Amino acid sequence: MDDTVGAFVPHGKFEIAGAQDGPLAGLDFAAKDIIDVAGHVTGCGNPDWLRTHDAAIATAPTIQRCLDAGAHLRGKTVTEELATGLTGENTHYGTPRNVNAPGRVSGGSSSGSASAVAAGLVDFALGSDTGGSVRSPASFCGIYGIRPSHGRVPMAGVMPLASSLDVVGWFSRTPEILETVGQVILDGAPGNPAAGSFLVAEDVFDLLDTDASQALSGAINSVEGLLGKSEPVRVAEGAAPVHGLPAWADVARTLWGAEAWAEHQTWIEAVKPTFGSGVATRFAARAAVSADAADRAVAMREDISSYLDDLLADGAVLALPAAPGVAPLMGGSDEEIEPFRSANEPIGSIAGLGRLPQIVLPMVSMDGLPLGLGLAAQHGNDEMLFAIAIALRDAGVIMDVESSNG
Repeated sequence: MDDTVGAFVPHGKFEIAGAQDGPLAGLDFAAKDIIDVAGHVTGCGNPDWLRTHDAAIATAPTIQRCLDAGAHLRGKTVTEELATGLTGENTHYGTPRNVNAPGRVSGGSSSGSASAVAAGLVDFALGSDTGGSVRSPASFCGIYGIRPSHGRVPMAGVMPLASSLDVVGWFSRTPEILETVGQVILDGAPGNPAAGSFLVAEDVFDLLDTDASQALSGAINSVEGLLGKSEPVRVAEGAAPVHGLPAWADVARTLWGAEAWAEHQTWIEAVKPTFGSGVATRFAARAAVSADAADRAVAMREDISSYLDDLLADGAVLALPAAPGVAPLMGGSDEEIEPFRSANEPIGSIAGLGRLPQIVLPMVSMDGLPLGLGLAAQHGNDEMLFAIAIALRDAGVIMDVESSNG
């Protein structure tokens, strides 16, 4: 395969044929280079990790299920180092091109997977999402993406970052493929199949600039044709004592920091890897999270999760931005990207803290650049979101995404 967009890592350019028959037969896919394939070293975006780890002895269930269902694995894709980052730029392996927003990032940390799907190199690709690493790239690249319910996708053979928030998600150019992959890899019975009330997270949309907010408001109006009149809610103001989006973002940041440092401290201190500046800064901050702060965050997360479970009962659907705006320009400094990152943290925290599924729909274009709308639902209601996406496409509200590798 000719990698026209720099989506694949050099050590990940191998292929494995899938079964001859199955629901994914005839489809090609790729996997983020934090997911194991037997006989190959999982590089996790960092050459020092690649150098200091052995080849995987088993293929991760997420990949194996796709192979068993007939899909053909085309290789492993670029990730920001240790699945950490928003832009998708990797100081070691480069920045995968975003064919739908030339000169702009494809989004992190699942940048290579999103780039490969947008360019038509594969039909779908596996990524991971802790704080937005599927949702932001899907929005930036103008493709479909899903962060599934926490715990519904097996995480064996996947590099952990923050296990209480980590999920494997995936990208595609059509909602049917997104749904079929879910049928193959999701564990557990579907939740409520019928959509209920349609809620709009007013306080989250307040984080956006006027242009992005107005563009997504138009998308919400279109969704109302299927789901009915929307009801505004201030989603982060109902989970006392965790009140307001800054507090929610702090809970997520604390959990993420404590768990990521506990997971990777030994390796980082022993190997002293060469990290890009932004990654190094974030791991230094994670090392400073105290045990008391982490314990408080665990309790607060349970309050938030319980509140969201009640809010989204009976098939309720919650509209959220998938990202703070269109894809930033490539090559921005840490200081230049920090305001965008700060806005993304509360947006990305909601589904993670609530263990919710969230789908990204390619519904909006701003100045020719993609911007996705997110729809979240109660834990376990992933299948309902797939059905909504297909219904919206069938109604002409959104379209299948054409591939482009120009």
